[in-house]
Amino acid sequence: MVTTAPNTLTGHFLIAMPNLADPPFSRGVALLCQHDEDGAVGLLVNQLSEYRLGDVLAQMKLECMDSELADSPVLIGGPVQQERGFVLHHEPGDWESSYRINPDWSVTTSRDILVAMAAGEGPRQAVMVLGYAGWDAGQLEQELMANAWLTTEACGRVVFDTPLEERWSAAAGLVGVDPRQLSGYAGHA
Repeated sequence: MVTTAPNTLTGHFLIAMPNLADPPFSRGVALLCQHDEDGAVGLLVNQLSEYRLGDVLAQMKLECMDSELADSPVLIGGPVQQERGFVLHHEPGDWESSYRINPDWSVTTSRDILVAMAAGEGPRQAVMVLGYAGWDAGQLEQELMANAWLTTEACGRVVFDTPLEERWSAAAGLVGVDPRQLSGYAGHA
């Protein structure tokens, strides 16, 4: 049986190889929200920001009575537009500005999802990120050919159930790789 590679990596993780040392991508795991001939957009899911969700909600003048939710970390989604917030979640919901990545993942940028989260009515599984990562047409493909990234289908367990500091290793484990055994250089046969 012949299998073909997908023509898009939308809904997949990019897992940084050890030789990718540029912050915030060093030991990074990004979920690709969009990937086509025009380029790619993704959200890092394992880079901690200095903020908590309660800080973001307070800035938006929203009160959150759930102290555990308010103490949830806000992540650095990437180096582009770090003042812009994104909520990555599983349940599609009926939000004003959502983008359905695939049947498993959505990303929402509208205030209504944060209002619902503060009221305890938001998605059961959600991560707030600030900023995003972007690649121009062909740029990601060049980085993949240079062995900067591993790829695999995104897994909710890594994003929602794995501690932040273990997500890089857990994502690499989905491919059957122990990142501690990877070298910092690449070769081609």
